[in-house]
Amino acid sequence: MGVSLSLIHIVGICFFSVSVEQIKNLHKRFEQLSGNEETISRENLENIPALANNPIRRQIIGAFFDKRNQHQNEVGSFEEIGFEQFLMVMSHFRPPTLKTTEEERETMRKEKLRFLFNMHDTDNDGTITLEEYRKAVEELLSKSGAIGQEAAKAIADAAMLEVASTNVPHMAPDDFYEGITFEHFEQILKGLKKESRLGDQPLEGVVLVKECLCCCCF
Repeated sequence: MGVSLSLIHIVGICFFSVSVEQIKNLHKRFEQLSGNEETISRENLENIPALANNPIRRQIIGAFFDKRNQHQNEVGSFEEIGFEQFLMVMSHFRPPTLKTTEEERETMRKEKLRFLFNMHDTDNDGTITLEEYRKAVEELLSKSGAIGQEAAKAIADAAMLEVASTNVPHMAPDDFYEGITFEHFEQILKGLKKESRLGDQPLEGVVLVKECLCCCCF
């Protein structure tokens, strides 16, 4: 590949807080996925065996091409990504070190939550709407074969109603709940008491991406 690893080492160590060895491992994985090409396409990721039967396969793959995950305040999707962009996405999964301050830990936690939020806010409007939520629940439940599509839809509707009543407690019966904002999303996950695991053992969606793509590089 024509990527300059010496430059990426400097960027990775300074910006992503990862070691030279980790960057080398990620670069090796990138070459495997791309077939030694300069960029990776969606098709490259769709060929990963570990993702074949994953119910949120579409969201996982989409996350790597989502411009929102590049920290550049852009929306939309890339057709292909290079190693630098791949490294940027993987930086969401870096664990804290003994030298990581509380402020840095909080920033890392929010980055992971934002990454997960973006996976389900598919239209980039800043909210996870009922339709988006329904789709996520249907994909997670109905594809397992344990529950039908209509039942999955009913579960999604009931769950969204509960979220609405929690986040907007004084909502009138005829009020319309536009969807889950990032702030609401963060409150929901705090209630699950999982944020203490976000550094070493991230939420399930992040674990899936990490295991499927990194082969335990981090």
